[in-house]
Amino acid sequence: MNEHGKITGLIGEEIHFENTLQFLADIFKHAVVITVFVMIMMLLIEYLTVQTKGSWSKPFEKNPLLQILFAALMGIIPGCLGVYIIVTLYVHRMINFAALITAMIATSGDEAFIIFVMVPSKAILLFLIMFCISVVSGVVLNLTSTGRSLLYLPVNHMKLHQHDPDCTCFEPSLIIPQLKKISFERAILLGAGIIFTILLLSGDLGPEKWTWSKFIFLIVAITGIYIIATVPDHFMTKHLWGHVIRRHFMKVLLWTFGAFLVIHIGLEFLHLEAWLKNNIFIILLIALAIGIIPESGPHLIFVTLFVSGSIPFSILLANSIVQDGHGAIPLLAESRRSFIYMKGINLLVGLLAGLAGILAGF
Repeated sequence: MNEHGKITGLIGEEIHFENTLQFLADIFKHAVVITVFVMIMMLLIEYLTVQTKGSWSKPFEKNPLLQILFAALMGIIPGCLGVYIIVTLYVHRMINFAALITAMIATSGDEAFIIFVMVPSKAILLFLIMFCISVVSGVVLNLTSTGRSLLYLPVNHMKLHQHDPDCTCFEPSLIIPQLKKISFERAILLGAGIIFTILLLSGDLGPEKWTWSKFIFLIVAITGIYIIATVPDHFMTKHLWGHVIRRHFMKVLLWTFGAFLVIHIGLEFLHLEAWLKNNIFIILLIALAIGIIPESGPHLIFVTLFVSGSIPFSILLANSIVQDGHGAIPLLAESRRSFIYMKGINLLVGLLAGLAGILAGF
């Protein structure tokens, strides 16, 4: 850093130190929002599983086709919320790898909102095609041993404590006494949940405007606070704190923050959008390569180019199939090999769809 409060980048560009701190703070806040949402979703899954002794997930476990259809529906929902749910189910061994692939092919992350606004008729066509491709891919993959497996996940990822008489989720008579003699774990989680909700309401975390996604974040946060405040001490200590927080929180937060940091620095200095050439096959390969990035943002270049008429529909389709917004980052934190396998299959499907579209002339 020089005397003017600047730091020099690797390629000689100067960056204001104050802007760098704001840059890091913004990335950290983004990582916190995603991590908290993932933690609450894990909490909800844990809550439902323990309360029902795992019975609520049995239709998914016994019916692979139902897994695939549900995953496709979750994936086609604009944004990353549906994919977060699918990743949570996968890491808790409730759906198989084929269903995970289905959701990742169907989703196009936050770019879905932009496409809907800019070209609504083409957006509907795009999502219908992606839904069909994802279901077909999931069904085909489910015919293989890889698709029916749970790649590189711990065998006992979720502990149900089925034979523990104290393993319950809701005991009304215990709520007030537990709050009066609140444990350290409950106090920490309850305080964090309340602070997160206040920051969410104030706009300091999450979406600034009151969109449907912000309402969903708020509902999920309030649900998490309710569960934290009412569950018995056993569930709090063994499940919420011992399993969800200690085993997952820091890992997801650090991987999310690290991924965002690397992605944003790469985009800032490499200027990936300048690599686009006027050769359709080179653009297809670039679209597939950029689709690997687990981030909503770089892919907007292809939406803009499509709307301007600079690239055909097939390029947008290929990029949308491979990219998954932020949805894959929690998977990257939990099982890097699953992430690599998933991206490899998505690349193959995206390449085939893109080539077919180019050869068909659309």
